[in-house]
Amino acid sequence: MDIHYISSERLTIERVGQLLANKTPIALSAEACERITRCRDYLDSKMESQKEPIYGITTGFGSLCNISISADELGKLQNNLVMSHACGTGDRVPSEIVRLMLLLKIQSLSYGHSGVQLITVQRLVDFYNNDVLPVVFQQGSLGASGDLAPLAHLSLPLLGMGEVEVDGLVISAAEVLEQFGWEPITLHSKEGLALLNGTQFMSAYGVWSLLKAMRLSNQADRIAAVSLDAFDGRIEPFCDEVHIVRSHRGQLTTARTMRSLLEGSEILAQPKAHVQDPYSFRCIPQVHGATKDTIAYVSSVLENEINSVTDNPTVFPEQDMVVSAGNFHGQPIALVMDFLAIAVAELGNISERRTYRLISGSRGLPSFLVANPGLNSGFMIPQYTAASIVSQTKGLCMPASVDSIPSSQSQEDHVSMGSNAATKLARVVDNTERVLAIELFNAAQALEFRRPLRSSAAVENFVAAYREVVPYIDNDRVMYPLIDASVRFLQRRG
Repeated sequence: MDIHYISSERLTIERVGQLLANKTPIALSAEACERITRCRDYLDSKMESQKEPIYGITTGFGSLCNISISADELGKLQNNLVMSHACGTGDRVPSEIVRLMLLLKIQSLSYGHSGVQLITVQRLVDFYNNDVLPVVFQQGSLGASGDLAPLAHLSLPLLGMGEVEVDGLVISAAEVLEQFGWEPITLHSKEGLALLNGTQFMSAYGVWSLLKAMRLSNQADRIAAVSLDAFDGRIEPFCDEVHIVRSHRGQLTTARTMRSLLEGSEILAQPKAHVQDPYSFRCIPQVHGATKDTIAYVSSVLENEINSVTDNPTVFPEQDMVVSAGNFHGQPIALVMDFLAIAVAELGNISERRTYRLISGSRGLPSFLVANPGLNSGFMIPQYTAASIVSQTKGLCMPASVDSIPSSQSQEDHVSMGSNAATKLARVVDNTERVLAIELFNAAQALEFRRPLRSSAAVENFVAAYREVVPYIDNDRVMYPLIDASVRFLQRRG
């Protein structure tokens, strides 16, 4: 069986996608175990000789940082931290994102700068490998001081508290620990902070959305190729010469992809009565390409984040240092998640415009893409639906990262709101997937009115696969199951 070993090897976005898709079990490497143990031993030794207070280890938290805690209450301090911070609310975090939170928290703790016990990290590994997924809620993090509330819910089951999902059922963590024969973890000094500080909630949402955005970016090109041929569009705007003189990588890549997808199309080879196409077709390389470039940039930032230590204080055994700083602050990823939301939203924005053009009764296509409009409304209302979704998405693209509300008696006086950026991004990605699915629904229908001419092999094969789940529409019928089937078709194609 393939096992992914948590080590100093860099965790890439693509590798995360593979681990999630294949449900690959993970294990701590010998190197990671040694780093974790060395840091914990150093911290225990440090506390025996340290007379000055160490934030969060021998003091309270946040604005209570000047209150010292006695040595015999340090474990209780950490337990209290986890319990008191589990104040999440709202919708539950989807199970696959909780799995990702576990993976990223394990990765961050494995570097040996957090002061946790080896057994604590190993239990998180046990949760991950056995699909014991803590119940976590979407609302409650400010995106600085770490994702405190969500990570508290992620950590409660280590103590035998809270709830977990196993095999689709939500049960008490205490019951699950008993079933697996696991003893509740007794937290030592610093461990509660190490578990709750960090950006793993934001990062998990960001990585999940990024992986989906990568897929949607590729699918947007393929769907746009179907629409372009169905609309009897021109290929000249996609020639290399145009895009080389502007030299944005994503733009050139998109143009080449579109030419490749449409190579050999009989429809494309027909003489055109029109001189140029609307922007939603003619500017596909510029718009889709800009999203590709944004995805590449956001990927580089998020990949740095998931390979980082983001709890506080940070422990450096070799330098004999325990530093209270701010690596938990989500600003670096809050900004790019807002950016990615805008970029993905634009895939949906231009997609809806192509859908509108296809139903508009121009270029030989019947109004609303049915042979007998009037008696039939045809594809009138799917475009309404797409327009509604796009409008909602535009509202969701207001950047969350421009806001900050002080907390903890203003000790935490600037926060990133990265958690809100993350959850909004996930909604934008889901919305865009639905809009693209509606475009494909329309484009496949429109293509039939170009018969007997054929499109390219790539387009015809794509549409043939689509037709296995979504039929051609002769007369009005209930549409919503077909839109749902179209969404699921995109989800399955990867």
